[in-house]
Amino acid sequence: MVKFIQNIDVYAPQHLGQKDVLTVNDKIVKVTDAGTIQGVTLFPELEIVDGTGKILTPGFIDCHVHVLGGGGEGGFANRTPEATMEGLTKFGVTTVVGCLGTDGIGRDMCALVAKTKGLNEQGMTAYCYTGSYQIPVRTLTDSITKDIMMIQEIIGTGEIAISDHRSSQPTFEEFARVAADTRLGGVLSGKAGIINVHLGDSLRCMDLIERVIDETEIPASQFLPTHVNRNEMLFRKAITYALKGGAVDFTGNEDIDYWETICDEVRVCNGMKRMLDAGVNPNRITISSDGQGSLPIYNKQGEFLGMGVGQSSCLLKEVKECVERADIPLEIALSAITSNPAETLNLKGKGKIEEGNDADLCILDQKLQITEVIAKGKTVYTK
Repeated sequence: MVKFIQNIDVYAPQHLGQKDVLTVNDKIVKVTDAGTIQGVTLFPELEIVDGTGKILTPGFIDCHVHVLGGGGEGGFANRTPEATMEGLTKFGVTTVVGCLGTDGIGRDMCALVAKTKGLNEQGMTAYCYTGSYQIPVRTLTDSITKDIMMIQEIIGTGEIAISDHRSSQPTFEEFARVAADTRLGGVLSGKAGIINVHLGDSLRCMDLIERVIDETEIPASQFLPTHVNRNEMLFRKAITYALKGGAVDFTGNEDIDYWETICDEVRVCNGMKRMLDAGVNPNRITISSDGQGSLPIYNKQGEFLGMGVGQSSCLLKEVKECVERADIPLEIALSAITSNPAETLNLKGKGKIEEGNDADLCILDQKLQITEVIAKGKTVYTK
């Protein structure tokens, strides 16, 4: 299968200007100035896409999704449904990283790896973490290191919960051991060996991560703390952490106004702007959706109204807010859902429009609305 995308404004995510892009099967084989590729009509099964007036970006990477569903904290009736390929790709997500959350019993590693394999077979790219909130980590094999080494889809451990009443309240020694085993698995397999850490509302914030970095030889690059915009106190800690070189993951929201007003959550666009103004390296910032996770909804009086579900649709919405509300350049905002997670998680061939990379692409209109999504060279969504 050959796609020839003509005369399109390319954000790779860096802005390249008007280009022609040629993909063959599942790879990008040519990125060149518009009008300079010759002889493409000789290819059989050629599809020509007119990109005039449109924008081409890498496919989005959602690096924190409860692909088996989440929730269950309010009882069995509050369990949320599984993610689907169609439900991800229609929002531009061509690569997903699945995780377990609070419930590592009703949903286990066998089911998570099977779901991840299924998404790959359907035509997108999927990875996952081993474990859930709890320590000791419930693995697929007999150890974290072996899971990462021997299971292709597993790239790290998570989401391990700290500073949260739902965590297993791990000691420093327990947490450090998980980090060490995860790092070793990454070193031995050529994977990132990332520890994805859920941050709660506790005053302890990121203390365990900071202690591991300060008191052991494990570097900050092994951690990806998520939900850093949960509240103002935690966010300020996250700025300090990121200034020291740590990567940080914002959690996007579809109903941005609600979470900012009711829950003291730091709006993603405002948080990114504050980090950039403070001197944080923009390459160390990612945005994920917490997709399929349960989101309890309350009124202004704190009364429970019902349960919402995280959606990957928030990724592009947050990028648009960064551009339109916070005056963050589009290429920097886009990098938080493309090249940055690819680099942080060592996802080879992902996150950039480059020759030799995977043909995972999104075509947007001038209002940053998705018109077409291409995963592994095949169109998986059109508006």
